[in-house]
Amino acid sequence: MQDCTREGARLLLLAKSNHVASQFRSLIRASSIALDVLPLNRIEVCDDVKELVELVAKQARKAKMELDPNDERESRKLDSVLRQFEKGIEPDVKTMQEILKYLEIKTWSDCNKEIKVLEDEIEFDCDEREVPLLSSLMGFMNYSRVVIFEKLDFFNTGQSPSRCSTEMMITCINLEDFRCPISLELMMDPVTVSTGQTYDRISIKKWLKAGNMICPKTGEKLTNTELVPNTSLKRLIQQFCMDNGVSLSISGRDISRTIVPGSSAAAHATQFLSWFLTHKLVFGTEEQMNKAAYEIRLLARSNIFNRACLIEVGTIPPLLDLLGSNDKSTQENAISALLKLSKHAMGPGIIMENRGLVPILMALKKGVTLEIRQIAAAIIFYLSSVKEYRKEIGENHEVIPGLVELVKEGTSHGKKNAVVAIFGLLLHPSNHIRVIQSGSVPALVAILASSDKHELITESLAVLAVLAEKVDGANAILKATNSLQLITGLLQSVTSNAGKEHCASILLSLCVNFGSDVVGVLSKDTTLMPLLYSLLTDGTSHASKKARFLIKVLHDFNETRASGALKGSSVPQERATQLCFDERV
Repeated sequence: MQDCTREGARLLLLAKSNHVASQFRSLIRASSIALDVLPLNRIEVCDDVKELVELVAKQARKAKMELDPNDERESRKLDSVLRQFEKGIEPDVKTMQEILKYLEIKTWSDCNKEIKVLEDEIEFDCDEREVPLLSSLMGFMNYSRVVIFEKLDFFNTGQSPSRCSTEMMITCINLEDFRCPISLELMMDPVTVSTGQTYDRISIKKWLKAGNMICPKTGEKLTNTELVPNTSLKRLIQQFCMDNGVSLSISGRDISRTIVPGSSAAAHATQFLSWFLTHKLVFGTEEQMNKAAYEIRLLARSNIFNRACLIEVGTIPPLLDLLGSNDKSTQENAISALLKLSKHAMGPGIIMENRGLVPILMALKKGVTLEIRQIAAAIIFYLSSVKEYRKEIGENHEVIPGLVELVKEGTSHGKKNAVVAIFGLLLHPSNHIRVIQSGSVPALVAILASSDKHELITESLAVLAVLAEKVDGANAILKATNSLQLITGLLQSVTSNAGKEHCASILLSLCVNFGSDVVGVLSKDTTLMPLLYSLLTDGTSHASKKARFLIKVLHDFNETRASGALKGSSVPQERATQLCFDERV
């Protein structure tokens, strides 16, 4: 009954119309049997009720609940189209239009709603046995959205679905909102309590089981123990995890499952679409090129098979050409589509082979909007994830300064893209000096000093930890304003284990490279030693090693200073350097 009233489920219900009719037949048959055996004479009810029960039982015996002839006709058409897709035959568009007209799917947006419902069914709600059918229906609707509906009707209202899609919402949401206030871990099954606060189901159930009847976050008394699933937040979290390669232990769809298509019909529909879109990118009008880029952006968003098809037919070169467009929408759709394709194993290679670094760099430096510049930084990160390209990218004298500039003036999302891209480039030794000369260290230290960039702290510390391993990098860090105090302070305040490890690594590298000059300053900080001892038990194995060595260095320094012989206070260079480098190598 919920499916029958669900907006955007028209195609799904048509495909299941026979099943729905059979479900109603079973329900009525069961009701008829139950009323027939009901011992009315033994139940103390009035005659009017008995008469009503007998009437319902009689009607139930006579009811047939046959499938509507029109539904049956259109259902057969749909089956025919899906069989054609399955055989690799491009179906008759006129037949598809007739089905859509019957379902009153009249616009691109109507079509997109149907696709959203099918996506949700596959990702969150369906039985595995239904995946082939749902995937085939997705192929049908994707083909219809691209080929039949040539106009993006949302442009007429000035509201792009991309702006309110999960993908764009994630860039605007503080990722701390995805953490449970109790466990501080990513919420796998978010639920809302009577006070309106959201927690992970496991955590709040433990809280309630312990006899607590107040809201952990607000302290308000809970009026009841009902836990309402927060499905919108759950889907946001799942989409974020899929887009960023985070493993999920919940039943949400793992994007790795999309390496192969859900059905042969879906596979052939995607192949037909890929050729169609490539043709529009090369030979279409400006409006058609823009729409094609936007469709690629949607198709490649969270489906590896779709990405592979789009790359294989050659969509990347014309998308790179579109980056030179002066139209904001076209440039944004092209760069977003390229970002999705760059996540595929084949993507970086095709981009670099087609000299794609140049237009992407132009988008990084002179993108029409800040969002375009930030997406360009993300693409550079994916390009730098391939070992063979790090040297070539770094040798372009504009890339690293462009990323540093984004670190200084981008949004939190853009800064993060730029920082991780710089980290990727640092994995090639020749880029080390380029990163330092670009002024990255002061920009990263400024992030550490900022009170509203907590989500960037760990990434910034990771880059500084790599730079600190060499003398020139360590020197740049020490020259930055209040850098040493900031790093020791973060060792106490940063919440992530990785962040604490990076802090310890930076401090160790500074000691290695500058000996008693740094050790003498650190030994005066009375808060440092307890923090290092806590890392021995609570930190990662790598952090524990570094903390243990730092403790020894500080103890040795204090002993030699007390004896008045500082000449033995230098750090054992070879041993410390090996400890500093071995984990990363």
